[in-house]
Amino acid sequence: MDSVQFKNLGVGVNELNSPQTVNRKQTNAVTNPAVTQTKSPEYRPASYTTAVTVRTTLTTKDEKKKYKELMEELINPKYKRKLEYALKSGQLLKNNSNDKSTVLDNLYKIITEERDPGLDKDTILQECLDIIANPYVITQTCEDIPQEYQKSVIGLITGLDTNPKKILETKWELDNMHTGTCPAASIEFDLATKHTAEFFRLVEGLTSPKHQVTKKIKLDSLSENSLDAIWLLNKFKTPWQKEDFNTATILLKPDENAIIRARIQNHHKDKGERSLIDVLMQSTFMQLGSQQTYNSLVDKRAPNDWTQDDGGLIEFEKTFVESVIEDKNTTSVIYQNVDAEGRLSGYTKDFATIKKELLDTLKAGYNINIGYTWPDPYNDNRLAGHEITIVSYKVKPNGEGVFICQDSDDKKAEAIEMTEKELLPKIHHAGIPESIAAKDFDYEESWKLTLDEYNAAKKQK
Repeated sequence: MDSVQFKNLGVGVNELNSPQTVNRKQTNAVTNPAVTQTKSPEYRPASYTTAVTVRTTLTTKDEKKKYKELMEELINPKYKRKLEYALKSGQLLKNNSNDKSTVLDNLYKIITEERDPGLDKDTILQECLDIIANPYVITQTCEDIPQEYQKSVIGLITGLDTNPKKILETKWELDNMHTGTCPAASIEFDLATKHTAEFFRLVEGLTSPKHQVTKKIKLDSLSENSLDAIWLLNKFKTPWQKEDFNTATILLKPDENAIIRARIQNHHKDKGERSLIDVLMQSTFMQLGSQQTYNSLVDKRAPNDWTQDDGGLIEFEKTFVESVIEDKNTTSVIYQNVDAEGRLSGYTKDFATIKKELLDTLKAGYNINIGYTWPDPYNDNRLAGHEITIVSYKVKPNGEGVFICQDSDDKKAEAIEMTEKELLPKIHHAGIPESIAAKDFDYEESWKLTLDEYNAAKKQK
């Protein structure tokens, strides 16, 4: 039996549990013909002008020391300029993190404290500065596995199975993989642009030798009833500890195989692929939403009470992750009615109301993670879906309304424009604040609706 060793990656098969072998169905990447690409990322998320205190001047000896050492760490003039931009744009000194640490504090930790042995601190720092300069570089586009590591990765996936047919099938799956992490990538982008310091606090923790970070959240960010919030945390198998009647500390970490992909990306990232930061962040969010069952090597999660799918997160799971990660009471408002055959049968609201709720959310300073659908010609026109983020809205000179969006699967590091005429009919759900969701109708928390549907289906069976 062949041993599995990862040359230059600092990991061997004995350091990991062999992942469960899963059958992978072919996934076709679908592009939306209604999407018009812009030439440059001229549209910035609203967070660049939010009420968060913006400082562009180093004021303390500690700040000046950290900035100086970061600048000295950077050899490439391009990244020195990106660090300057981070300061001048107000991003570097933001402290909108869970522990009030600044972006500067966390970048400094990255270069001065121990990192995972297979990750290079300078590579991490550069990727951080890339995201600050242009958050649209965040992508879900899967990385390839270089030939020198394929035997080892295949061995981990198959549990060292020596069956030639199984090995060839697994190799094909690896070579043709398309991630289902669009909800996780959308949350990653939202965190990077709306809670910038918290984003880099997570980067620092996930790239450390422990590959984890703790976060304090308010229980009423999950549910108005604290007992229901606790039920949710337990149902999602989230490691947590109660601090007081409305505060809990949770543990966030990627699946154990994510570090393998991250270490490979540290040395072999190709243009347009996920960065090592993308890999670790998306795995962490997939773990949180899939009841800790995600496997980065095959981009699969286990079916559960909510879904029999083994791919990406469903709407209910995505809303839970978004509420936890951003510590806000997010309500997933469903706008489309889908029949038992998976086809669009109508809408819960008229388009004018949908537009108003989206614009009210943008005006309140939030991005909006939405799921939109289209009839899939490869699946008898049943609805297929994708998750993107709305960051802004504008009106063209001809009066046409346009939503500015981030799409993690368009293979371009820039914003896209989608006309409201094209987008509004396609929106299945949108994550908006509870205060805005409650304006137009009496709603029930989405997790309760999902539980009721599950119990009803189980009873019917």
